Amino acid sequence: GKPAPSAATTDSRSVPNGTIRSSNAHRASATTSSKHSAAGTYKPFPALASPTSSIHVPPAPSSGMYWSRAPVSGRPHPALRAHTTTIIGSNIYVFGGCDSRACFNDLYVLDADAFHWSQPYVSGDIPVPLRAMTCTAVGKKLVIFGGGDGPAYYNEVYVLDTVNFRWTKPRILGDRVPSKRRAHTACLYKNGIYVFGGGDGVRALNDIWRLDVSDLSKMSWKLISSPTDEHGSSKTRSPGGGGIPGKDSKPKARGYHTANIVDGKLIIFGGSDGGECFNDVWVYDIETHAWKSAPVSGTFRRLSHTATIVGSYLFVIGGHDGNEYSNDVLLLNLVQMTWDKRRVYGLPPSGRGYHGTVLHDSRLLTIGGFDGGEVFGDVWILEMAVHAYYSQISHFQIEI
Repeated sequence: GKPAPSAATTDSRSVPNGTIRSSNAHRASATTSSKHSAAGTYKPFPALASPTSSIHVPPAPSSGMYWSRAPVSGRPHPALRAHTTTIIGSNIYVFGGCDSRACFNDLYVLDADAFHWSQPYVSGDIPVPLRAMTCTAVGKKLVIFGGGDGPAYYNEVYVLDTVNFRWTKPRILGDRVPSKRRAHTACLYKNGIYVFGGGDGVRALNDIWRLDVSDLSKMSWKLISSPTDEHGSSKTRSPGGGGIPGKDSKPKARGYHTANIVDGKLIIFGGSDGGECFNDVWVYDIETHAWKSAPVSGTFRRLSHTATIVGSYLFVIGGHDGNEYSNDVLLLNLVQMTWDKRRVYGLPPSGRGYHGTVLHDSRLLTIGGFDGGEVFGDVWILEMAVHAYYSQISHFQIEI
């Protein structure tokens, strides 16, 4: 008769309830078996279940994405929330953030292939401890802007060279600088970092500033889209800001939203003004300076989530929906502007916000976060499986 399938014969991906089976069991039993059968006739171990007749082989999901916890090694680091997570090559740079007690200005590096943590020695003008700042990769350098700690808010710019791990504070030309802020977003487009929104400790913001980063030793700021005043009108009418009568011509002021650059357009999703948790999607065309509200079907409210471009999709992970922290994976189809909530197999991370997510080799890696009670230090892998082909879609148009 057929031997009963052991744990070793069961692929972890096809276990119905997402139980994780260790492949170590497979390795261990395979080696012991070969020792026993060395003298006798060779018996292949273990006997594989027939995919057609065995009741123990559940059908594999055809396009399933799959969660697993990364097996990390190396230098331990504190659990973190509101840190920055930025990838250059296969290195993920995690800076600042806070745990339940304090904020940090430490830099940790996670090798995205080996899942090994290290903490390089840094020198130079090291930033103060920060949370809810932004970190943008420009070549092999990281540009940090804003953030805060406790009651403090900042509008400083710092640059880290990831080759020699030296921090510098660039010269800022001109006297126009954005107000101090945290929980804003920053995206690189054509030698400029576009900063949108955030909060200054008194109110939420909805202005856009461009930081010229063509020379990282001296930079300058330019106001691109002016803020809305208390009465809901812009101080100066931005080009293309007419909007639909009776409708907002630009997004409400907000922080803890996400921003991504696609095809010369800034895609803003969600966030909060301290009272309301938003579900809207806005598109800002950098070339024409025009804001447009995206007519998205289906709505999900989110703040403190992450949003990552994978091909023509925006992958939104976690965040708070106004009631609770979520671990949902939402896909926004940027061509059709429709939401899609996908089934994900495996063991998901617990609901969280204020985490970081990066794309590396058809995997999304999510680091840290907070669920209102606990701060996390773990790393999670979202294998995109068949969805990996999304990342090969290199060009498409957003028509709104």
